[in-house]
Amino acid sequence: MSRPHLSDSPARRAVKALLRIVTKALFRVDVSGDMSVLVNERTLVVANHESFIDGLLLGLFLPIDPTFIVHTTIANRPLFRLLLRFVDHLAIDSTSPLAMKVIVRLVESGRPVAIFPEGRITKTGSLMKIYDGAAFVAAKTGATVIPVRIDGTGRSYFGRLAGVYPRRFFPKVRISVLPRRSIPMPDLPSAKHRRRRAGEMMRSILLDMLVITRPQTTLFAAFLDARTIFGANYKLVEDIRLQEESYGSLLKMSLALQRLLAKVTMPGEVVGVLTPNAAPTLGLLLALTAGRRVPALLNYTAGAEGLRSACAAAGIRNIIASRAFLEKGRLTQLVERLPGITVHYLEEMRTWIDRADKLWIAWHLLFPRHAALPQSPDDPAVVLFTSGSEGKPKGVVHSHTSVLSNVAQVRAVADFNPLDKFMMALPLFHSFGLTCGAMLPLVSGCKVFLYPTPLHYRIIPELVYDRDCTVLFGTSTFLGNYGKFAHPYDFGRLRYVVAGAEKLADGVRKMWIEKFGIRILEGYGVTECAPVVAVNVPMACRIDSVGQFLPGIEAHLEPVPGIEQGGALHVKGPNVMKGYLLFERPGIIQSPPSIGPGWYATGDIVAIDEDGFVHIRGRLKRFAKIAGEMVSLEVVERVAVIAAPDHLHAVSTRGDTAKGEALVLFTTAPELTRDQLLAAARESGLPELVVPRMIRRVEAIPLLGSGKTDYVQLKRMAEGGSAGSDAGGAPVTRTQGENR
Repeated sequence: MSRPHLSDSPARRAVKALLRIVTKALFRVDVSGDMSVLVNERTLVVANHESFIDGLLLGLFLPIDPTFIVHTTIANRPLFRLLLRFVDHLAIDSTSPLAMKVIVRLVESGRPVAIFPEGRITKTGSLMKIYDGAAFVAAKTGATVIPVRIDGTGRSYFGRLAGVYPRRFFPKVRISVLPRRSIPMPDLPSAKHRRRRAGEMMRSILLDMLVITRPQTTLFAAFLDARTIFGANYKLVEDIRLQEESYGSLLKMSLALQRLLAKVTMPGEVVGVLTPNAAPTLGLLLALTAGRRVPALLNYTAGAEGLRSACAAAGIRNIIASRAFLEKGRLTQLVERLPGITVHYLEEMRTWIDRADKLWIAWHLLFPRHAALPQSPDDPAVVLFTSGSEGKPKGVVHSHTSVLSNVAQVRAVADFNPLDKFMMALPLFHSFGLTCGAMLPLVSGCKVFLYPTPLHYRIIPELVYDRDCTVLFGTSTFLGNYGKFAHPYDFGRLRYVVAGAEKLADGVRKMWIEKFGIRILEGYGVTECAPVVAVNVPMACRIDSVGQFLPGIEAHLEPVPGIEQGGALHVKGPNVMKGYLLFERPGIIQSPPSIGPGWYATGDIVAIDEDGFVHIRGRLKRFAKIAGEMVSLEVVERVAVIAAPDHLHAVSTRGDTAKGEALVLFTTAPELTRDQLLAAARESGLPELVVPRMIRRVEAIPLLGSGKTDYVQLKRMAEGGSAGSDAGGAPVTRTQGENR
């Protein structure tokens, strides 16, 4: 039952004032937001649940006196029975069918109500399961929903994160009050489905809350914040040297490099980076951002022309490189011949340190925040380059805000925590590798093992086993090859396996389930969005989709003539880039064409189902117009997979005087015929139009360094080769594919 309303009790006011003074002093409580949003006819305050004192803090620092919904098992504990004497509360049994009716009547009476939709204190540091009850109350009563973010109490001894995060007696606590939201009653046929859909809306509100309330800071400052939480001695990064680097050693490394870089570069300068996946690369990135230089991560697999185009577009005059890495990759002459560019080698820069530098480093190890040059979170932080899979690479400029926003978005939906260890073999010049393999661990305390290449299919599974990794990222191609060579026990500790950059092959998905008992979670991203846009997670997963949009992302589908289901995807969110650096206009950030400020046209054709799951239909550029009909090249590739599931396939086009364009299938299958493709198309209910008449054998499908198919090379091969098989299955041409 609810206790009597005691707002006018002098004793209660005195005790509440005293507790507010004490807790504010101990926890340095910072309350932000517009408090006027709390005044409504019907108010439902919803908050994340980090600790046993969350309700007390809300009762003390919110300018209203809400009735707190408390589970009977908590209310009956002696300590909480004492604390609850000073707040209005309603103890309920969540298993009782009458509980929701009681809460509905309370909200309808006009009393503000506070509830924790998770129903329990987090044990992961992330948002846990959301119960439908609170959402259904909001929809049933038409109440105004006020999201409130509590941050910091989970790391106190009142939380349940022992063994996950370092605990402190009195960590700093932030309480953020967000603008009003509402949950309309879903228009669905049954009460069960209405409750479930309302619960999904509530989860979306809370996920948005986690992203909106992220700290507005820079990459280097976020790194220092994490160092404060976990301590300088916390081991964070490991690489092929099998030497773990801590927050303290990374800071020392970054300060030394920052001091040295100041001798050869200028603030605001875009500086090229050519180094492998290794801990010193993270130190270099931190050094550049702290010194207000903008690291441009160059794709060393792009070849001479790709590197020249990238350097020209970004206006790069200096490149920081590892001599040992370039020599091993036979890239030294290629890099040193780049016109108008000076290459500085890390191995030689170490000898530049003098006594003054050492004193500067020692001083700033004590006061590291003084080392960072002044900059705004919206300033350029990093330059990545598009893969060039469909044209000349473009520089993609991201701010500190866009990168850290994407980190916050990923952490909101996936319960990564400091007990996890990532295996990151995707190169850091790949946006997925940079965000999830570098920035996410640096600011969240998740450990990471950096490996210099994703192509060592036998070694990586062994390292996953040996180094106790729990998270693996990769493309469908890479994961398929890891699965072939791995022992069934190698992946026994993996919690998350996430695929991106290309369509996850059904054969790869099936193999991982049958051999390892692991469900691969497919996601979708673009470099321009830092990069993750949508992803499947354990709490929201649908096969054959790339998941739901991350919190904070708005989507718009633009109709495309000839395509009935789906449209061209435009997205808007805090993770969208600042703009492009183009070869035609070097050094000038260009906003891409869009439907409005802040929007980005992805160039992908997608469909969104009734539950918000995104289904990729193909690239707008990867549609062919054959005899007046739009044909998705990805659909053609899926037909080939059905016909020859154990081989790799890729489709391109060439000009055709009769039909406009003709399909060219490149395949590693030695005996694949057009008759087999026709049978596979009929099995899938597809017309003969999707079946290529030209089939070319290749030893391997050409790949970019990121693992994506190199469609530029395939286009050249399609236009330059002879015709393949005809309808009768005549002999086909054989082409040697270059696997890079």
